[in-house]
Amino acid sequence: MIIFILGLVALAVFMGALGMFSRAQIKDIKRFGAWVAAIGGLALGALLLLTGRGAVAVSALMFLGPLVWQWMTPKVAAPGAKPSPRAAPGTMTRTEAFEILGLQSGATDSDIRAAYHRLMRAAHPDAGGSDWLAARINQARDTLLG
Repeated sequence: MIIFILGLVALAVFMGALGMFSRAQIKDIKRFGAWVAAIGGLALGALLLLTGRGAVAVSALMFLGPLVWQWMTPKVAAPGAKPSPRAAPGTMTRTEAFEILGLQSGATDSDIRAAYHRLMRAAHPDAGGSDWLAARINQARDTLLG
């Protein structure tokens, strides 16, 4: 009986966590993931040290430490670097459209159509692709051929 009650409590906690996750902002989910990774890494390091595998913990820290440090530090643009031109939300610049279609500026209309058809074969929602990606490809085509 006690196991049944504990199972119901665990299920209620899990369902509550899923509800909170569905309403959470992306930055909050990333921050939570970083905390889970940090606490898990510290716990793993402590377990390795307590079981006499300190050399493994130190070597893992040497190899993974710089990667974690790079991941956690904010990205700063190089001095004098121009930010990439972004259009207002809902619009797309010609540069972005060329990047999405994988073309160089100055591509012909037939090049644009060929790249569009090639990408849509893989990205179309009916072929298991993404609605968002298909919409971006359509928007890129419309921007360039508009």
